[in-house]
Amino acid sequence: MYSFSTKGIVSRRISIKVNKRRVPLLILSPENTTQKTTGVMWIHGGGYMTGFKEMAYIGRAADLVRNHGAVVISPGYHLSLFHPYPVALNDCYATLLYIKDHAEELGIDRNQIMVGGESAGGGMTAAISMLARDKNEVHIAFQMPLYPMIDNFDTDSSRDNHSKVWNTKRNHQAWTVYLRKDAKKEVSPYAAPSRQKDYSGLPPAYTFVCTAEPFYCETLTYIVNLKAAGIEAEVDVYDGMYHAFDMNEPKHPTSKEAIRRFNEHFAYAKEHYFADNAGMYNENNTL
Repeated sequence: MYSFSTKGIVSRRISIKVNKRRVPLLILSPENTTQKTTGVMWIHGGGYMTGFKEMAYIGRAADLVRNHGAVVISPGYHLSLFHPYPVALNDCYATLLYIKDHAEELGIDRNQIMVGGESAGGGMTAAISMLARDKNEVHIAFQMPLYPMIDNFDTDSSRDNHSKVWNTKRNHQAWTVYLRKDAKKEVSPYAAPSRQKDYSGLPPAYTFVCTAEPFYCETLTYIVNLKAAGIEAEVDVYDGMYHAFDMNEPKHPTSKEAIRRFNEHFAYAKEHYFADNAGMYNENNTL
């Protein structure tokens, strides 16, 4: 089972107003920091219908705070059982704008805002990266959509998949709850990022995935499409493991390797990837 640890992390909770609703945010900062650092919106998984913002403690988000001194903001977006698409998307995008507009008080470098998440959080990462590109209100420096849930159509790996944690049955259920009657339709790429036709101008990306899980094919396709559009993108593939293996068995040798590689890629991104937000408009539409 998951275990929570706050060692090396200072946490606080606030909320923001989004379309007459309150969205809670969990803010994780490193202890004893005095300089501006990388800001990461980390989006929790759960098929868009379950999960909670405190999952940031048990996955890769905590690594970013402890190992790299990043500030992580995890939104408690509205879940799809009662709030189908696009409510969660709007919650997360509003959180991204909040990070940009409040970078100074959050201790974040305004020109190094990144987005990441696991599973459905990875899917939302891809969707938010596309929405941010298209709206041009905030620039994302780097995206980390880990084993992302991005294709509402069956793929070779999500069709007839009986793996533990996540499989075909759960995947169909989750997409139906999230998209309702549109679950098997050609929806917006903001709803299912695999429907995207134009990958140009998206942030550079890193992800990892295992061969036995439903999202194997769609993850590889996403990286291929990014590369074809000239975007720097890389995926690490791990044989035989199951969905979210790094979170469920962090001490497994394969998980340790995946975690090590993830941290290596983030260290590289922190050193090399920036996106200019200096001239972007703030929440009052004034510079």
